Amino acid sequence: MELLLLAIIALCAGIVGALVGLGGGVILIPATLFVGVELGYFPDITPQRVVGLSVVMMIFTGLSSTLSYVKSKQIDFKSGFIFFIGSIPGTMLGAYLNKSLDLPSFNLYFGIFLIFISTLLLVRNKLKPIHWFVNHGMKRHFTDKNGTEHEYGYPIWFGIIFTFFVGIISGLFGIGGGSLIVPAMVLLFLFPPHVAVATSMFLVFLTSIVNSASHIFLGNVPWSYTIPVIIGAYVGAKLGAALNKKMSSKTVVTILQVVMLLMGIRSIIEGIFNN
Repeated sequence: MELLLLAIIALCAGIVGALVGLGGGVILIPATLFVGVELGYFPDITPQRVVGLSVVMMIFTGLSSTLSYVKSKQIDFKSGFIFFIGSIPGTMLGAYLNKSLDLPSFNLYFGIFLIFISTLLLVRNKLKPIHWFVNHGMKRHFTDKNGTEHEYGYPIWFGIIFTFFVGIISGLFGIGGGSLIVPAMVLLFLFPPHVAVATSMFLVFLTSIVNSASHIFLGNVPWSYTIPVIIGAYVGAKLGAALNKKMSSKTVVTILQVVMLLMGIRSIIEGIFNN
């Protein structure tokens, strides 16, 4: 029963993560902590162990999504590798910082982060793109399936510095970093949305390998829980990537905003009153 619950949670995390480029950790972590700690299904789960589980899951979420997006040629591999350079030291530092968090502190900080991301998703369509980064950086081009050519770009130094800080958050909370990098790619660097999501999932795959290695070294991965999570996440990511190609993700993003807002409020309450 416990392993089936984990597989279902991972399936949902994989679908949502691949559909909107978030990686899935924002679903897996609060859901697993709730089912594990509050409902008592995984009494041995800790913030460190659930983050370790999440980053291992995201290797397979990212791989599954990447393989799907390769076929549709939506991934900007060059940008993905540039962003990966900045993410490497950031994820290692974030994993190291994670070991000092107890459950109430983790719930509090993660809740604040979820509300921040929910707000960012809410306002990102109302924010105006900034053309400065494209005009003062490396320019990239993409032609969509309708034959429309898109120009986007960024200064390489800024991309590396930005993804360093995204990497810290990724290592600290066990999320893929897509929740921050996708809005940045769309608003700051003018990436076409579908290219931003696909490139984000490629970056999630790469950074999760480094992130996982850090958490394995720190002894944070609960190996007995990984198999159902990997299977559920891999299948979910395939479904999410397929949906991304066929539909607008606006409805899913709206649902995700509400879910993350509620999860964030609940995590903050848990963090304050269980301290």
